[in-house]
Amino acid sequence: MGPGIADRLLHDRHRARLTSLTRTNPHLVAHELPAPSPEVAAALAAAELLLTCWDAPPLTERVLAAAPRLRAVVHAAGSVKGHVTDACWARGITVSSAAAANAQPVAEFTLAAILFAHKRVLRAAHRYRTRRAPHDWRGEPDDAGNYHRTVGVIGASHIGRRVIALLQPFDLEVLLHDPYVDAAEATRLGARPVSLDELCASSDTVTVHAPELPATRHLLDARRLSLMPDGATLINTARGSLVDETALLPELVSGRLHAVLDVTDPPCPPPDSPLYDLPNVLLTPHIAGSLGTELHRMADHALDEITRYTRGLPFAHPVHREELDHSA
Repeated sequence: MGPGIADRLLHDRHRARLTSLTRTNPHLVAHELPAPSPEVAAALAAAELLLTCWDAPPLTERVLAAAPRLRAVVHAAGSVKGHVTDACWARGITVSSAAAANAQPVAEFTLAAILFAHKRVLRAAHRYRTRRAPHDWRGEPDDAGNYHRTVGVIGASHIGRRVIALLQPFDLEVLLHDPYVDAAEATRLGARPVSLDELCASSDTVTVHAPELPATRHLLDARRLSLMPDGATLINTARGSLVDETALLPELVSGRLHAVLDVTDPPCPPPDSPLYDLPNVLLTPHIAGSLGTELHRMADHALDEITRYTRGLPFAHPVHREELDHSA
């Protein structure tokens, strides 16, 4: 994993648990491959299992040649696409991911964004900051509130499914678009399956949880953004490339749409971008995923998987090569 990540991911109790489960040096971390230090090279040569996290170097054929005993990779984060290569699948290495654990904080962030969006919190805060005086908020437009509003969820990913589950206690209608989910499964999840166009046209809030793939680039283009009702809110915690930002900006500048953007394209907007100052936009620097104490949830998840491995049990959260063509 990348420099400094292990110290944030692993508490002392995690290192103690890891040591109790495996023969390892819990403080030895490989940051760069395939030119490791002698100590890392020796550990790789003996390793049967790798614990990985963000910024893990790719496990290329050359790296795997230096790790002849490697049989499993447990990733204490979400997507494994950055480091689990075709060479890993060719060898038959089993892979686990903590995507489900990382989905929890993203779903919680999204739930908060949905409820705040319907409550028109951004608009109220901006007006209060501008007026700095008493105001009869009961006279505000009648488009605020969470009763009988419609939420459109794009993508039944780990995060999308968790968002749908978190929305169940509220008086909201939930729509779902996912080409890999049939009507029966969508209903079981607690959502009504619809086409993407219908979702955009019918939702007070649209939240994006689809994977970043060539087919999903600019999934929300100018035409689909134009279908969204006046005053609707777009929430994107997935990847910036899923939204055509050049088409979104005019909708936001005009005030017709609102947005909560945790990701953008490019990842950091230029300093003169209107996104920083628009009163109808909440712009955050990709913080919806695991932060601070939430990293320990991913560590616990990974150690649970390592425990299963040491007991000869299959992973509870395996990653399958064929699923990566339509997942993150």
